[in-house]
Amino acid sequence: MASLALQSIDHRELLDAVDKLRITGISRYVDLPQIIVCGDQSAGKSSVLEAISGMSFPTKDNLCTRFATELILRRDASHRLKVSITPGSDRSPEEARRLSQFQSGTGNLEPDLGSIVEEAKGAMGLSETKVFSTDTLRVELCGPTQPHLTMVDLPGIFRAGNKDQSVADAAIVREMVRTYMKSSRSIILCVVSAKNDFSLQDVTEFARELDSKGMRTIGLITKPDTLDAGSGMEASYLKLARNEDVYFRLGWHVLKNRSYEMRDLSSIERDKAEEEFFATRVWASMDSTHLGIQSLKRCLSKVLEEQILDQLPSLIKDIEAGISSCNEQLRRIGSPRGTLREQRHYLVRISQKFSHLMRAAVEGSYNDHYFGSARTEEGYQNRLRAVVQNLLTGYARDMSLRGQTRVIVEFPSEDKPLSVGEISRSSYVEEVKDLMRRNRGCELPGTFNPLIIGELFKEQCQEWRGITTDAKNTILQAVYRSTQATIGHIAADETSGGILQIINARIDALHSDLNQKISDLLDPHYTGHPITYNHYLTDNVQKAQADRSRRRLEETLKEFIGGEGNISAYDYKLSMNPAKLMSMLAQRTEPDMERYASDLAVDYMQAYYKVRHSLSLLVRFHVVMFIIPAMDAYIACRLP
Repeated sequence: MASLALQSIDHRELLDAVDKLRITGISRYVDLPQIIVCGDQSAGKSSVLEAISGMSFPTKDNLCTRFATELILRRDASHRLKVSITPGSDRSPEEARRLSQFQSGTGNLEPDLGSIVEEAKGAMGLSETKVFSTDTLRVELCGPTQPHLTMVDLPGIFRAGNKDQSVADAAIVREMVRTYMKSSRSIILCVVSAKNDFSLQDVTEFARELDSKGMRTIGLITKPDTLDAGSGMEASYLKLARNEDVYFRLGWHVLKNRSYEMRDLSSIERDKAEEEFFATRVWASMDSTHLGIQSLKRCLSKVLEEQILDQLPSLIKDIEAGISSCNEQLRRIGSPRGTLREQRHYLVRISQKFSHLMRAAVEGSYNDHYFGSARTEEGYQNRLRAVVQNLLTGYARDMSLRGQTRVIVEFPSEDKPLSVGEISRSSYVEEVKDLMRRNRGCELPGTFNPLIIGELFKEQCQEWRGITTDAKNTILQAVYRSTQATIGHIAADETSGGILQIINARIDALHSDLNQKISDLLDPHYTGHPITYNHYLTDNVQKAQADRSRRRLEETLKEFIGGEGNISAYDYKLSMNPAKLMSMLAQRTEPDMERYASDLAVDYMQAYYKVRHSLSLLVRFHVVMFIIPAMDAYIACRLP
């Protein structure tokens, strides 16, 4: 008996410790072990809570249709009742302060909860327009017959609206219930009414979804006296109660609700009537530990204690992590800033830290612990210079692969069709030939108007602006992201938004300057005449012509000797007719002067494109020499 008393004391202290944490509001940040009572409206939850606590619960306009209620029951020699309200997270500081001072006016040791609910509704401001509240009514009841138990009673789930509650209200309730049930530390008391099919009750759907393995759910069947004796529905619910249908690790329990005729009976008389009912019909075959209110009290009390003990190590760890996070936030908030001087001092300190970290990110010196590990995505994104350099490398690759509007294939394969954007050189030359006819000037036959090179080049480099603009936008996004991460690291959340507005305004100006710089680089290629003093222009033309002549010569020799494969593979002596060979070579010349000129113009356009394609390197140079120093110059200044 002494050991039971000691266990009872330890049990109470354990529950009280968790309740004290709940009173502080820590449950907004850390999930606490608790039993949550869930069920559809009219499932009999009020009768369950009344039977457990001995309090008179309202059965019509009850608390389950308005707000959540914490019911704290403790065994004690004397009767005590304390009622308070825990403000919801959406309350303003003034509203939270007012609600925290709420105390019920009832002094009755056997109170009618209906009057308490009405007082709480008034304090919460509930009305016809505001039906539900995120506030929580807290009812603490002590007495000689009370179990050591804490439960959270949630609003009843419903779908259809009426004059008292709308469909929108239904969505609010469902989301509230799901939020509580989702917590891995919550024991779910899933209340289902035997008056309705089990599978049609929404609470069962939630329980199976949010506790799919049934590890933390207790099933509770109410209103078993409404089942017809010997019916299929009675057999179905008996199977459910025996945990043979829907399995819950914590099992099922059956409770007989107080009927309308029994509304005036005492708790003792109610319990006796329940005991007599379970001694009859199919319920007599069940284990008595799963029947009735007394066994339910013991079961819930034991389950809650085991849940707290099981979750205590991880709960302590979460609380310690939360304390550490709060301390870090306090460190970032810094000293008080009530005066203008203190505010300026804070901004100067933030500016110095920002300058230090951004300069390190820009210069590629990643020694500060802020940069973390380069193996993580966050650590890499903080390394601004590395990100920009890699983006510029990708830009150069895109310019090389996608910079040409049309890819001219010199010698297309008969086995491989041309892809989208590709054109054979022969077809392209024919297009140029037609264009040159429309652009004829004073040039002699077999030559071309030099302006045709500029026109062809403008067509070929149309993709440059889009590729360059995309690269510029991506780089600036990296700058914005790096700046935001740095400010988020050194400044408190309350001030980081305002500081970012100042910095982003300066980056926006940098954005405009870079747009102008890109236009300065690109516009000369879309306007004016092609001009270059790079000797690689003629080198590229001669090389292209030499390669083409060599290939044609090889084809002629193959035709002359009647061989296949590579000409260099022939190592035998040939007996040949020089006149025939010369005649065949002469036939390879281009008699069409317009095509010859077009062919030459294409060579010059391609050679000029190669020379001007160094724009990608030029843009990369300007980005590194313009963005990085601009950022460096900016971070050297102090925030106002």
